[in-house]
Amino acid sequence: MIKAKVKRVVVGMVDPNPIVDSKGLDRLREAGIDVTVGVEEESCKQLNEAFIHQMLTGKPFVTVRYSLSVNGHLLDQLGEGVTESGGYYSQLLQEYDAIILSASLTEKFSIPASHEPGANQPLKIITATNPSSLIQFPPLTEETASKVIVFTDREATLEPETAKKGIETVVLNQITSNAILEYCKRRGLNSVLLDLRGNYADLEMLLREGIEQNLMQKVIVEVLPVWHEGDGGNTLALLHGLQKGLEVKKLQPKISSQSIVLEGYLRYG
Repeated sequence: MIKAKVKRVVVGMVDPNPIVDSKGLDRLREAGIDVTVGVEEESCKQLNEAFIHQMLTGKPFVTVRYSLSVNGHLLDQLGEGVTESGGYYSQLLQEYDAIILSASLTEKFSIPASHEPGANQPLKIITATNPSSLIQFPPLTEETASKVIVFTDREATLEPETAKKGIETVVLNQITSNAILEYCKRRGLNSVLLDLRGNYADLEMLLREGIEQNLMQKVIVEVLPVWHEGDGGNTLALLHGLQKGLEVKKLQPKISSQSIVLEGYLRYG
């Protein structure tokens, strides 16, 4: 039994877990404590959005992130300083349980990591569509390798030194968003970041499927201070054929180093 030494309790939001079902609040009220619910509720929901989404839908919360030039071209790069401690990308990584990357990105660059003090590093899900006989990685420590998994659509091998570190490999007939999210769900991962860099062929199907099946909830766009004279190949033209209207709600801008970062929530029409 609760002894009412406290006279009033302020709660930001009700726990969405159906197992809990406000039982704690009921016990406080039964003990004579005045309970106020809903103070700064929207802020509380935003801080716990991945957990709330998983509780309500049974699926991980998914965010898609990409970079654009100021003239609208998709860029295979991040802005200067954003991966360093305090930069938006470094902070972003520690907020997610897993990040989906193209295998071509890991071949060119080091595997992304948050540089925030004491950061929780996300699981790196590497997608390799039609891989060559050998999947290459930059030098990995055993700790980093323990947080890497490779999804491929045909048998492939890792470099001998990388293979020794025990990286898990999953071979599927087709790499799909649902298959990856189901894997994340089984591992208890609530939030997933799809990072559109590297070989877009590895990620286009995931992006299209994710939008067509309402699997993605949030979008983050980094606008870099560059004018890119590309050939038009690296655009988001793959989305033009979607038979579904998309709206971005609660769009918020912020500045990170020299880049402008836009964050918003996808609303499916």
